Amino acid sequence: MLFAYRVTAGQEGIVADLLYEKIKKTHSGINALVVSPRLKGYLISEAPDELEAKKVITNVPHVKGILRQSMDLSEIKEMLEAKPAETNLEKDMLIEITAGPFKGEKAKVVRINKEKDEVTVELVEVAVPIPVTIKIDTVKVLPK
Repeated sequence: MLFAYRVTAGQEGIVADLLYEKIKKTHSGINALVVSPRLKGYLISEAPDELEAKKVITNVPHVKGILRQSMDLSEIKEMLEAKPAETNLEKDMLIEITAGPFKGEKAKVVRINKEKDEVTVELVEVAVPIPVTIKIDTVKVLPK
């Protein structure tokens, strides 16, 4: 049975590591832990029953609770499948960075890595052009 834990947003990986260590030490019946970047604030576990799922989260920081009912794999299947980012970026295009430390900066696309959903750009309005690798979803194509 699958159970979802509510956790502090952004701490999903840390909580998964803490739970993994606790499961190893206690030989708990938890079979799997799932952290999905598309499921912010939640962690999913596969446990034999609700009691076992609740027992493992006792005294674990950043865990807010457990959802009352178990869920079926079909309910979360689409959140677990990786979908490639749809992008119309091409090399030498002018873009604007929409997030991060370079937010608002204009840049030129140098390289696109679709497997990692990353784009390498060179900042345009700087004295020395420095290549910067950022996520594809943090750029906006500028009109020509």
